[in-house]
Amino acid sequence: MADRGMKKKAFRELYIAFFLILISVTIGGFFIFFQKPNPFPQKEVNPVEVEFLPATIAEVPLNPTTTDATTTTTDIGIKNSRSTFLAPKILRSIYLTGWSAATPKSVDYAINIADETDINAVVIDIKDWSGYINYDTQVPEAEEYNAERVILPNIETLIDKFHKRGIYVIARITIFQDPILAQAKPNLAIYQESDNSLLWLDKSGLAWIDPASKEAWEYNVAIAKDALNRGFDELNFDYIRFPSDGDLKNMGFPFWDEIKPMSSVIKEFYSYIREELPVATLSVDLFGLSTISSNFGVGHNIEDAYQYFDFVSPMVYPSHYAKGFIGYENPAEYPYEVIKHSMDSALNKLNILNHNQPVKAKLRPWLQDFDLGADYDEEQVRLEIKAVRDSLKDDFSGFMLWNSENIYTREALTQTENNNKTNSSN
Repeated sequence: MADRGMKKKAFRELYIAFFLILISVTIGGFFIFFQKPNPFPQKEVNPVEVEFLPATIAEVPLNPTTTDATTTTTDIGIKNSRSTFLAPKILRSIYLTGWSAATPKSVDYAINIADETDINAVVIDIKDWSGYINYDTQVPEAEEYNAERVILPNIETLIDKFHKRGIYVIARITIFQDPILAQAKPNLAIYQESDNSLLWLDKSGLAWIDPASKEAWEYNVAIAKDALNRGFDELNFDYIRFPSDGDLKNMGFPFWDEIKPMSSVIKEFYSYIREELPVATLSVDLFGLSTISSNFGVGHNIEDAYQYFDFVSPMVYPSHYAKGFIGYENPAEYPYEVIKHSMDSALNKLNILNHNQPVKAKLRPWLQDFDLGADYDEEQVRLEIKAVRDSLKDDFSGFMLWNSENIYTREALTQTENNNKTNSSN
């Protein structure tokens, strides 16, 4: 009997083992059968370290023949097409990164500046140069692409905090410089012409999306709509352009045919933004050089921008103008002259356009509050502001100050005529 029991036990154990092996083989075969082969195996490259990415983005294989004819971005709609917070007639803004906006000490610093000076607005990154979105959106693709880095968990509370102190709140969204989207959807990205299995990178090691990609348009506008739903008063768009640095001759485009002018591609996107956001307050950032030229290889044409945005914001940082600009060896040392010349030219272009085809756009530039090319102290920043006011006169609508470290020269920000910091919410 004992021998018989042992045989039954052995048989049962053998049966269980056989059954487990059968399950393992079946599951393994399933994954092998359905696994999609990689048509572009990775090749050895010199890695470019990008701290916010889990791996070197240059090694992401892509298929440049893939099209974006079928898009999936959900139309989330606009619950509140315009904030009830009254916009200041003359806006004076400082810029905050997402990280600064996530730090109570930095938020209090910004509020304190507004309390003690003429500053009445803040620009906050919600999607920055990294491609990450800084709060939890209702955009399905943002989660799918792992694009959300939630450092602002209570975005509505943050906006409300600024509003209660009479501060207008602008959401800044970078568009075509987007390493996260390029990693998630490499078929939308600019690739290397010399090796179309690799993404093209600019000199900072960042990947770019082809500006002609309609799928990328829809994705970014969905983010913009979500920002409006959260209570932002205005949307500020940056990097709506083609790349300006890196090995530009080695760029390959999955959608742009390289025949249509760059400016035409960008203008079509401007039109799409306005069509999708018909009543929102919109501003766009352009190179400072766009005030005097439209032929410098990134697609910026200020006359096109005038037709679709409420505010056009050329980045007239004196340090960014080339040696010899209007005769100055170092333009950064001549903030008044450089900015006055640029804004005069921009205003002239706007006046010509208004004569033929009236538009509602106003000029509201970005100004430099950082040391580059020269020390920018109280006097330099005041001269910048004076240049804008002297140029635009009755059309002066304000300015936005840029400092990547978010530290500002508050002594220069108390030259008011009427700061319009009070607000009434409907």
